[in-house]
Amino acid sequence: MEIVLEQKDAVDWSYKGEGAVNLVLAYTGSSPAFLGKVMRIQKMPKDGNENSNDNNDTGLTSHEKLVWREVEELVSCQDKEVAEHMYVKLVMSPLLGPKHVDAGTRLLVAREFLESVEENVVSQRPSWRVDAAKVDTLRSSVLLMDDHTLFTCGSIKDETCISVEIKPKCGFLPDSSYITEENAIKKTRTRFEMHQVLKRQGNEISEISQYDPLDLFSGTKDRIHKAIRALSGTPQNNFRVFLNGSLVFGNFDGGIGKTTVKVEHAFELLLKGIISAGDGLCADNFIQLVTDTIYTSGVLDQLLGAQKLDKFDIEGVIHAYYDITGQACTVCRGSDESKISSQYSSMHSVPLDESLNIVKNYLIAATAKDCSLMISFRPTDAEHLGSSHSTLYLESTNQAFDYKVHFIDLDLKPLKKIEDYYELDKKIVARYLEIMKIRHEHGGDLSLDFCRTKR
Repeated sequence: MEIVLEQKDAVDWSYKGEGAVNLVLAYTGSSPAFLGKVMRIQKMPKDGNENSNDNNDTGLTSHEKLVWREVEELVSCQDKEVAEHMYVKLVMSPLLGPKHVDAGTRLLVAREFLESVEENVVSQRPSWRVDAAKVDTLRSSVLLMDDHTLFTCGSIKDETCISVEIKPKCGFLPDSSYITEENAIKKTRTRFEMHQVLKRQGNEISEISQYDPLDLFSGTKDRIHKAIRALSGTPQNNFRVFLNGSLVFGNFDGGIGKTTVKVEHAFELLLKGIISAGDGLCADNFIQLVTDTIYTSGVLDQLLGAQKLDKFDIEGVIHAYYDITGQACTVCRGSDESKISSQYSSMHSVPLDESLNIVKNYLIAATAKDCSLMISFRPTDAEHLGSSHSTLYLESTNQAFDYKVHFIDLDLKPLKKIEDYYELDKKIVARYLEIMKIRHEHGGDLSLDFCRTKR
């Protein structure tokens, strides 16, 4: 008989974290079936309509079925939750490697279970997350996955595991011919750098991060090390460390600023039992461990390949989107005739199949640009190198670590989000150019902190 979680089961699931789309709960009960597992529950915006098509179980829209026409099992899903599961299993897993993708399993839940979960965890959630979204109690199932902050799920009680979650973001600069001349800055500045300015303006973050995704994806140890150090210096929601499943560095509130000396000291003390280094050197060696693992595993090469499926940039994709949905292209309608004929007409004249492929690849790339990388470590004996697990030797401390790498948060992006992506892209570029102009007028000496107050 299939398991269905009821209201009484909600007490066994505790808050672990959340992103923009999902709430993550960890199992704290005693059932062997759930030990070492986490549950991902979808959220819905508080300003949304609970009875809208986006929040029921009707599967893909008619236009989405066209986009994903080549993935028959995905298109045939009558349940949106199952479709999202199939997307990870059939689309993202082959691209990123089944070894690195945990598609999870669907678990049926009663509405009363979701309502109880909502009530139980609300006090533990960041206030801005609570204001923005709540548990979607109209869902009939949730996603059950291994807890990748643990090395072996629930089987070895005394096993030490330290894991790091990284949001790599987009690792390349676009060179699409559809990027307009006024937006050419996108070809020389990363999306992450420009978005930081807009986030600072909106008080979403309290400090501009020095992280450069191009460093992380560079394939060179020195630049990867620079990227990890920058992420740890300003974690925001892009860098978190867990010890035996509990968050010990970073948090789930993206507004965090620079890592303070007090936080650095506390983290250093926590690492002492895992990293065999002198006083003040444990965190440095942990950063080196993460660096060496990313470099050795080469796992980001696969992620970058998926990101680069976006060959046209949102400025080109938006035209294909309007052709697919049969809507009048608002971009062309707002442009002068000479620009339309020279820049956009070619996109509107391609066959429907090509437009569908352009949009499909963009949505896959959007998933790859927004996912997280989870790396889990456990100390092992040096003589066990070459065991069934991937193992890395940290030369500076004469230690060996087994490691596992997984991609998480591989969400299926709704087709209609393309309009939102286009509008956000315009805001990001416009604000960045405005700040750069102001800085130039002030001789280049103006701090980027100015972007918070100057509107």
